[in-house]
Amino acid sequence: MHRQPLRTYLLNCSLKHMNPQQRILFLSFLVCLWSGMAAIILKNLVHYTHALLISQFTVTTGNLLLLAFPFFGLLFTVLFIKYIVKADIGHGVSKILFAISRGRGRLKPHNTWSSMIASTITVSFGGSVGLEAPIVLTGSSIGSNIGRYFNLNRRSMVLLIGCGAAGAVAGIFKAPIAGVIFALEVLMLDLTMASLIPLLIAAVTAAVLDHFFMGESVLFYYSLTEPFIIKTIPLYILLGAFTGLVSLYFTRANQRIEAWFEKIGNPYRKLLYGGLTLGVLIYFFPPLFGEGYAALKAILTGNGADLTNNSLFYTIRDHYWLFPGFMILILIFKVIATATTTGSGGIGGVFAPSLFMGGVSGFFFARLANKLSFINIPESNFALAGMAGVMAGVMHAPLTAIFLIAEITSGYELFIPLIITATISYITIMYFEPHSVYTKGLAGRGELITHDKDKSALSLLSVEKLIETNFLTIGLDATLGDLVKVIENSERNVFPVIDETNMFHGVVFLNDIRHIVFKQNLYETTLVKDLIYMPDVMVEKTDTMEDVAQKFHSCQHYNLPVLDQGKYCGFVSRANLFSAYRKIIHEFSEE
Repeated sequence: MHRQPLRTYLLNCSLKHMNPQQRILFLSFLVCLWSGMAAIILKNLVHYTHALLISQFTVTTGNLLLLAFPFFGLLFTVLFIKYIVKADIGHGVSKILFAISRGRGRLKPHNTWSSMIASTITVSFGGSVGLEAPIVLTGSSIGSNIGRYFNLNRRSMVLLIGCGAAGAVAGIFKAPIAGVIFALEVLMLDLTMASLIPLLIAAVTAAVLDHFFMGESVLFYYSLTEPFIIKTIPLYILLGAFTGLVSLYFTRANQRIEAWFEKIGNPYRKLLYGGLTLGVLIYFFPPLFGEGYAALKAILTGNGADLTNNSLFYTIRDHYWLFPGFMILILIFKVIATATTTGSGGIGGVFAPSLFMGGVSGFFFARLANKLSFINIPESNFALAGMAGVMAGVMHAPLTAIFLIAEITSGYELFIPLIITATISYITIMYFEPHSVYTKGLAGRGELITHDKDKSALSLLSVEKLIETNFLTIGLDATLGDLVKVIENSERNVFPVIDETNMFHGVVFLNDIRHIVFKQNLYETTLVKDLIYMPDVMVEKTDTMEDVAQKFHSCQHYNLPVLDQGKYCGFVSRANLFSAYRKIIHEFSEE
């Protein structure tokens, strides 16, 4: 007999003495411990690897190593995925949404480590993406697999996924409120006390771990130096509209470039095109190297001219108009660099790129306003508001953006301009693009149902499991007398008509033949084929339950025949569908 390790045995025993709510609270604490530690390890590893690679660069000139680093990073990532992981691990947040929508909250065990390693390789060597999505996937996978290990139901597993995601975001930025809101706003977890408390435990624990192990030296962190000026509100409104348009460009350009790479079948051709393109872009525009937080720190500390460091454009840093032009080019090429990284095989997310583009957008907006002498406005404040604006637009998550930037700055001095900018940006992009960069692909494939509880419940049902087979069939060439014998042994009032190959030809309703069923003189002369009614609505075995529900909605029938390429399988009933649906909704909603 297989014996459990002692620690596993003791853990199982202790959990058995807890009620369901206590069990979830305890497991959420375990999830956040692991996801928080994963965030700390990854951020440190990438930070110091990145610093080592560029430590010998000359600030005033370009460096040819910038041409080579991204290619080798992509190469090592592709080889790692192909020969070790052997599975697709890109688009982390989209994978989480798909798991919640269609996968019953199940993420593969390798997601607890594979995206961490792959993103470390990609970003350390200059891949122009962020580490947040891989860390969120790692934390969510930890939650999912803990839930599977303890045989939790779908609702509890989804909650642990949210705890892992909240812990990851809180651990990366030391922003527990933003972590909780991310789980609620992006992953669309239900806001109930049963879900809020575990999320808070996860986020706070991860943030405390981050404080304890990292302090403020590695993470992106900033303290406000300029107050909010009330008369700048109109400019923040304009910045919101501007960042909304930047977000629209980000979303659509990212999708189109990735779609272009998908059309390239050979992975090594993707690697070649992507590595060369990314290397050239980073060589001319070094701020595109990696996550971009160093560039953001330079902007926020009043050293925005340092964006030209290590580049051929170093001499334009103090030029009146050429430097703003340089910033516009950075905005244009950052999206290309990000999409090229992921499209050619790199692993990373758009979290950090959206913050980077937001910071540059706000800095550019403020610098332009100051040059035109509208008003003397603080560039750092507008850079922070721009970060909130682009994040709100790209992720369709204005609350996450607002609270993240507020927590990064250790206060709420900029709360009003953050709300204004993020809200206007969100409204602007929603006019053109109803789906975020995370959900656009899923929505296009009909796989986005996390934002709709009805669809989510129906997705957990299948036609095959609801098929009723206790309907007695009758042959196509049978007589009324044969049908009467079948009726005698049936508990149903509907009789499917099939031929010798099981092909479906219609049904006979008992109510339709009640007036002749006792006329024995008709038993041999009346044929079943003359009594058939062909239903106007039928279900295919491959239909989704959402399709079936829509078919019931469009007709008055209580039972619909289920066919498999024309062959009879059984019936699905309105009553059974409704009963199964209510059971799942109850599971979703129970406290």
